Amino acid sequence: MAAGGAFVPKYVQIVETLRRRIKDGTYPIGSRLPSEADLVREFGVSRPTVVRSLQEMALLGEIEREHGRGSFVRAVAENREERRPALAVLDRQETDDSVKVVQVGPEAAPARVAARLGVVEGARVHLRRSVGFFDAQIPSEVVSLWAPLDVARSAGLEQAGPLTVPLRRLLTAGTGERLARVVETLTARHPVGPETELLGIAADEPVLGVLASVVDATDRVVLVVEVVLPGSLHDLEDTYLL
Repeated sequence: MAAGGAFVPKYVQIVETLRRRIKDGTYPIGSRLPSEADLVREFGVSRPTVVRSLQEMALLGEIEREHGRGSFVRAVAENREERRPALAVLDRQETDDSVKVVQVGPEAAPARVAARLGVVEGARVHLRRSVGFFDAQIPSEVVSLWAPLDVARSAGLEQAGPLTVPLRRLLTAGTGERLARVVETLTARHPVGPETELLGIAADEPVLGVLASVVDATDRVVLVVEVVLPGSLHDLEDTYLL
């Protein structure tokens, strides 16, 4: 079971376990992961479940699978989180040191959010707002997650504490649908509302506002991610093929 009572499939649990081991150095870059048979025995699942876990990691570029040799840990060539703020929110694991949750519960959808969720302005949706910290001390972002009430309930977004399971996994497990794409808009502006206080910045300090729609395989927007980044703390870099 995931935090908040959401069920997390076995293949997701295997992926998250392997990721933790890669992160802590148990499986260093270039090393071979345990065989499919070893993983079947360790997790007490069927071979197709293990294969699905490894295929997902290979698809995301985290491992490389070689026929007849096994699965090997790959070096991450680029930091996707620095380039795609909404993607970073989907894939991170929160801790008490990294975030402070400041608001959780039903809220009237503002126009910018309602338009993306496909509801009327003022409709009741679920809001989860948190402040992210750099070095556990410096406020570095405000993240607002806006979701339909049914999605928030099934994905376990109603909990007040940190999301220790990545948001992508909670949404997939809760809705039963794969996330297909993110449509992201970036805007340079000044902070509004509670953003100045939450970030500890002046009202005239520039921020980068990110508004992103998370769309599942059925073409439904299951989440709107709103991220506010102080200009003094963030540089966004991207690479384009010519």
